[in-house]
Amino acid sequence: MRVLIVDDQPSFRDAARRLLDARGHDVVAEAADGHAALEALEHAEPDAVMLDVGLGEESGFDVSRALVAARPGLAVLLVSIDRTDITPERVRASGACAFVQKTQLLGADLAALWQAN
Repeated sequence: MRVLIVDDQPSFRDAARRLLDARGHDVVAEAADGHAALEALEHAEPDAVMLDVGLGEESGFDVSRALVAARPGLAVLLVSIDRTDITPERVRASGACAFVQKTQLLGADLAALWQAN
């Protein structure tokens, strides 16, 4: 699976890349914000996106909606360290397939989560 990682923290993007590489996924691009994510979507043509809910001033929910609108059927997995305001309804409304806490990524079946749509 060709994956785009979207997170405003370079250290998380690096860790996510290592995790995805180890699981046989091809990380085709990284982005730190929604604008860069939309550009990467166009140029790198990923099958899936790992997207942080908190992108500084941006909402990952809004970025997810924009990505899915630009490429219907795109598999978006929302991630966050905090799940205070994350409900299944908000995840579905954003067009994302699923949500997983960053602390749970090591044990998560990412391929199944991307197909949860």
